[in-house]
Amino acid sequence: MDQSDGDAFGAPEAATLVLHQARIDLGQHGTTAPIDLSLGAGDLALVNCTDADLGLVVADACSGLADLKDGSVLFLRWNWALAPADEANALRGRIGRLFRTEGAWLPYLSVLDNVLLRSVHHTRRTERELARDAADLARGFGLPGVPAAIPQDLDGGDLVRAALVRAFLSWPSLVILEQPARGLPRDVLAALVNTIRVARDRGGAVLWFTADPKLWQDTSLPVSARYRLAGGALSPITRTP
Repeated sequence: MDQSDGDAFGAPEAATLVLHQARIDLGQHGTTAPIDLSLGAGDLALVNCTDADLGLVVADACSGLADLKDGSVLFLRWNWALAPADEANALRGRIGRLFRTEGAWLPYLSVLDNVLLRSVHHTRRTERELARDAADLARGFGLPGVPAAIPQDLDGGDLVRAALVRAFLSWPSLVILEQPARGLPRDVLAALVNTIRVARDRGGAVLWFTADPKLWQDTSLPVSARYRLAGGALSPITRTP
């Protein structure tokens, strides 16, 4: 993947995700303050964010799905604003995401098909291999396997577990987690932290948004950096309050 000179703004070769002075369009609410963020392979950034809508638009920008008024967002050294549509779609296949909204499921597909969809289209592995790996992840999150039912037939807890499987399946280069700890039992949260460790060991970067102050301040989490997202600004926190 080549890009014209200067698009990376001096980003290190190993950078997975770089936001450089990114002012994200908030529609009638204006823009965010300029946002700077860099994640390399194996990094985990924990972002304290009580404004779910603001967290969503930043997550969208990291995925190349939000408009910028200024600055840039690069993923795997590709500037989202300059990437051709087919290349951008291929790049998004290397991002796993747990969405805040429960409606982030295709209602006409089974949960299993929803979970497999990204990996089926963006890897060369067989559907059988992917289903086996998804089942292994599902058991780690407290499910007997990935449900074959349609999303509307599952309760919220099982859907969150399945969504975690979808986010980590095939160990993508970047995993974005939007408030994954809401309502999760302690054992599932422990499984999530363990799965994040595995993803990082495999070279994945993780961006984790949380509104839980106790979680954000938990010094036992293997965090590379902590941030606070509020008032349209992302601020690095040098130490946990």
